Amino acid sequence: MYRIGFPFWKFLARCGVTLKMRIHVAFDDEAEVFIATSPDLPGLFCEATTFPELKKELEWCINALLEHHLLSEYKYPVADMRFTNIAELQST
Repeated sequence: MYRIGFPFWKFLARCGVTLKMRIHVAFDDEAEVFIATSPDLPGLFCEATTFPELKKELEWCINALLEHHLLSEYKYPVADMRFTNIAELQST
């Protein structure tokens, strides 16, 4: 896997190399929503009231942004999402 944002990531993505990225997820107590952003993929900002909804939003958003950044002939790039500290997020 190669991280989005590293040199040549777009070229490697077009060659079929699996990409990974950091996604920061936080729970906003005031608005009562989960918020996800990424320092690796410019423009990624999602929010949802539940964690499963956030995962669906992230998948759609990541695919759309990758398609935009890569200008690829592939209509639907695939996002393989793996979360750490899920128990901590789902307990809120």
